[in-house]
Amino acid sequence: MNKNSVKKYTLKDGSTISIRAMTRHDVDVIYEFFQHIPEEDRLFLKHDVADKKVIAQWAKELDYNIALPLLAFDKYNKIIGDATLHMEDYGWSRHIGEIRIVVARAWRSKGVGLALLKEIFMAAVEKKLSKIVAQMAADQKGAIKVFEKLGFTKEAELKHHIIDLKGQTHSLIIMSNDVKEAVKSMEAYETEQLSLNPAEG
Repeated sequence: MNKNSVKKYTLKDGSTISIRAMTRHDVDVIYEFFQHIPEEDRLFLKHDVADKKVIAQWAKELDYNIALPLLAFDKYNKIIGDATLHMEDYGWSRHIGEIRIVVARAWRSKGVGLALLKEIFMAAVEKKLSKIVAQMAADQKGAIKVFEKLGFTKEAELKHHIIDLKGQTHSLIIMSNDVKEAVKSMEAYETEQLSLNPAEG
């Protein structure tokens, strides 16, 4: 996705969303988005998104060659989803991208996550990545099922590898897929979940 482009998607319930890359001016709206993510969901995030300084640091260090953050907006221009493709610009993992994604509860199971993932997969193709990885807690059953439908398989399970904000430990699941296979799986799954609106700015 071009950093200046906006993609429009029509979800399976008929609602329309837009997706674009994060900019340095998005700190306030991103902070507001994460304030409405339930605490039990924020337990498994890698950063303390309740701290606005963390988000401000993301904006300050914004580099699309290292991390490509994409934001999904509803018709009121309110963020309803966030997905990031993390990459290495040097070293033995430079062919691998890692996905992180969060969707507002009210918008789950409607296709928002799938729309964000489609854009992430296409970005991975453009950046010539060959493998894509997703990490999640073993407790996140819904997320695991979605990635399985998109052709991801479990590569490893690390026991007690995650400690949440309450000090409880959880197993970490690492799933992966070939980038081109992920795109094919997405295309096969797309027709029953969402449709791409041809409008693009």
